[in-house]
Amino acid sequence: MKEIKRPVNSHKAYHAHVYFEQETLAFATELCEKAGELFNLKVGRVHEKLVGPHPKWSCQITFGSKHFDEFVPWLDRNRAGLTVLIHALTGNDLEDHTKYAYWLGDSVELNLSMFGG
Repeated sequence: MKEIKRPVNSHKAYHAHVYFEQETLAFATELCEKAGELFNLKVGRVHEKLVGPHPKWSCQITFGSKHFDEFVPWLDRNRAGLTVLIHALTGNDLEDHTKYAYWLGDSVELNLSMFGG
C-alpha cells in the first residue's frame, strides 16, 4: 500500500487543488470561496473539466508558508471527504507534483506526461 504524504510547511509558496465531482460541485465551490474569504487567499476558477495534470475536476487555491499552519488544518477539517492535493511551488513542475506533492484524503494518480514524467 502506498503511503500518503501529509503536508509539511517547508516551502515559500503552495497550491491546494480541491478535487470534486458533479455531486460535490456546490460544496467544493463553497469550500474554496470560504477559504479565500477567511484566509484572504487567491482562489482560481472552479474547473468542471480536467485541467493540467489533474485527473478530476478541481479548484486551485494559492497560499504561502505564512498561511500554511492555519489554512491546511482548517482545509483538512472542512473538506468533508474531498481529496486535496497540496504541492509546493518551486519552479520545477515535475518535482512540485511528485517530490513535493502532499495529500489531504486519498491520493490520486496525476497525469505527469506534460512534465516529461
